[in-house]
Amino acid sequence: VFVYGLAAILALFYGVSGKIAPLFGAITLTVIVGFASLIIPSVFQKLIVAPNELTKETPFIKYNIEATNKAYGLDRVEEREIAADKPITAPDIAANNLTIKNVRLWDRAPLLSTFSQIQEIRTYYEFTSVDNDRYTINGEVRQIMLSPRELASDSLPNKNWINERLTFTHGYGVAGGPVNQVTPEGLPVLFVKDLPPKSEVKELEVTRPEVYYGEIPNEYVIVKTKSKEFDYPKGEENVYTTYAGAGGVEINSPLRRFLYALRFASLKLFLSSDVTKESRILYYRNIKERVSKIAPFLTLDRDPYLVIAEGKLYWILDAYTSTDRYPYSQKLPLNGGNVNYIRNSVKAVVDAYGGEIKFYQTDPDDPIIKTYAKIFPKTFLPLTELPKSLTAHLRYPEDIFTLQTAIYTTYHMDDPQIFYNKEDQWEIPAIAQGGEAQTGKVAVMDPRHMIMKLPGEKKEEYILMLPFTPRAKDNLSAWMVARNDGEQYGKLVVYRFPKDKLVFGPKQVIGRISQDAQISQQISLWDQGGSQVIQGPLLVIPIEESLVYVRPLYLKAATGKIPELKRVIVAYENKIAMEETLEAGLAKIFGTAEGQTKPSGETSTPSAPTDMTKEDFLQQANQAYEAAIRAQREGDWGRYGEEIKKLGEILNKLR
Repeated sequence: VFVYGLAAILALFYGVSGKIAPLFGAITLTVIVGFASLIIPSVFQKLIVAPNELTKETPFIKYNIEATNKAYGLDRVEEREIAADKPITAPDIAANNLTIKNVRLWDRAPLLSTFSQIQEIRTYYEFTSVDNDRYTINGEVRQIMLSPRELASDSLPNKNWINERLTFTHGYGVAGGPVNQVTPEGLPVLFVKDLPPKSEVKELEVTRPEVYYGEIPNEYVIVKTKSKEFDYPKGEENVYTTYAGAGGVEINSPLRRFLYALRFASLKLFLSSDVTKESRILYYRNIKERVSKIAPFLTLDRDPYLVIAEGKLYWILDAYTSTDRYPYSQKLPLNGGNVNYIRNSVKAVVDAYGGEIKFYQTDPDDPIIKTYAKIFPKTFLPLTELPKSLTAHLRYPEDIFTLQTAIYTTYHMDDPQIFYNKEDQWEIPAIAQGGEAQTGKVAVMDPRHMIMKLPGEKKEEYILMLPFTPRAKDNLSAWMVARNDGEQYGKLVVYRFPKDKLVFGPKQVIGRISQDAQISQQISLWDQGGSQVIQGPLLVIPIEESLVYVRPLYLKAATGKIPELKRVIVAYENKIAMEETLEAGLAKIFGTAEGQTKPSGETSTPSAPTDMTKEDFLQQANQAYEAAIRAQREGDWGRYGEEIKKLGEILNKLR
């Protein structure tokens, strides 16, 4: 490159000076160097490297494997072998009862639709996301789906400056419940709901339910004004409040009001008599934008999540430090760019009421965040200063886990020859998930948080999990987990199956479910009745050293918008069952009693015990009749037929 550049400069110099002979020589040198730069590398590759490619490139392959694993934090992966030769039995199911209780039957999409229909309450409220987390309830760890009820100012029925900026300033409360419980009508059981929030369990009680800072990109609002600040609706009336936090900026002088009026291009902000010296202006209320304004050098995870801690609402955002200049490391796309080094080095916590942001340094060994911490002292706090009520809700983020699993499909091969030949290449299964099952589209499986007892461990824990299959094959080869609890947080473990053992993979299970005559017939019956069948995601549930697959089925009436959980498909090895509950499906396959795995507080109708009285049967019959009438009114003839069938079975028992 140096010689080529020098020749070009000489050609330009002699061309300007008018010296023909030196100019000709410089041009000739430029052409020769340019030609050589094109020919020599390819000749060298063909004659020297290609005949001995593996030998020549082995040192560089080693550098690439070592650097890539280190850059993505995969050099600390612990690999464990699973024999997969012990079949799951009924006692195994009973021993993993807490895992069964936390199988994630409610997926985000149908749950979000349900929340929107039954919990938004007013048109100006909106549920935009559903967050998965775990809480200790009555001494037992339960997986909870939680969604904040945010204010959507664009949906206000009467839009004007006072309503948008002074009156309707915040969202209110949350809706949430366990991931696996269902009412007799097929709706989710809610532990916290309504306005003001009512909690069925003390661990989810919310004493500060106002949401001033959230995921909806709302504009600025002004609080502590003469105008009444709407809090929440109560029957035919409204409840009003006055902001008591320290969020925002005081606008206690005419100059400040004038400057903010210029900033937001609003003359009303300057002239309004409702704004007083005590008023405060709140802006940058979208939490991701808010954090990025303070730390633009951090890359944020796509999924911030809400936490209830000591009665208050907090947002936790995972933030990454990254670069694309790590030597020898493989690059991957991230947020429109490329990275070849990444660390989840920061947790940002945002108070949903006051907007206060605190950054906690989670990776003290990351050189990038250590440098930023020196540049901005006191900005990044040690993780030990994070309150315990929030520490219990830290979770391993999905974005970095997705990158790590993508890299590990290739870079688990640490032998250069095996790596070079791609002899043991893995891939992430690509199947139709959720609503995609109806369109035929396929996509790689997403990692999922779940509560389970890892093989060899003594108790259940909250983990993030994703399976692997061999390249171009459908059987399962391994699965990776990221641990989330306590001292185990951040540890990556890969469980490998023996290569000579056939373990059904997700795509094979999907195929067997589709070919099952009973399941196909029932889905066709629902479709003919005018209802839309929504096939939920395929859940991979490790039990002991084997796997159980679970897929929920939701039903939505043609004229309705509320998905109802109607069936649960359970698959294990060559056995498939579709039942009304997960417990019934497990009982059919493993011979377990439904009561052994029944979640506490479960409200779905169990099999009738033999000691039921006549009054109990009559009550069940009345419930089935009312459910049938509701289905008839909604035009859901598939569900109507089911309830009538259930009513007939109950009446037969009364004879």
